[in-house]
Order: sequence, then structure tokens, then C-alpha cells
Amino acid sequence: MSENIIIVMIGISTLLGATGLAALLWGVKTGQFDDKSKFIDAARFDNEEELRDAAMMEEKKKARKQKQQDKKKNYMPAD
Repeated sequence: MSENIIIVMIGISTLLGATGLAALLWGVKTGQFDDKSKFIDAARFDNEEELRDAAMMEEKKKARKQKQQDKKKNYMPAD
């Protein structure tokens, strides 16, 4: 093979590797891979009914949190 082709191949592979590393670091920094409860929930809720119950509980938590945020947003002190 020609030396020029090898130099181009090394340059392109280095660029692709650096791009992949940058994407990985960005994903870790922004929390794209954070799912702390995935494996715990998989062991704890292992049938369909328990999974449905867990999903409903999670929705209730989110609704309660949203309701509290709305309360804080609409708060007006007395005159």
C-alpha cells in the first residue's frame, strides 16, 4: 500500500475515535446513561401486575410533584 493511503486511514480513524470519545463524554456528562433504579426495579417487580402498579405509583408521584410546583407558581401573598 502507498504511504499516503495509510496516513489518510490513520487520520480518519483517529478523527472517528475522537468523535466517539467526545460523544461518550458528552453522554456521561449530561446523564444520558443514568438509570439507577433499573436493575433494582427489575428484581423487585418481576411480573406484569407489579410492573403496572409500579408504573401507576410513579405517575402519581409525578402528578403530585407537578401539583406542588403549580401551587408554588400560583402563590400570591395576602395584601
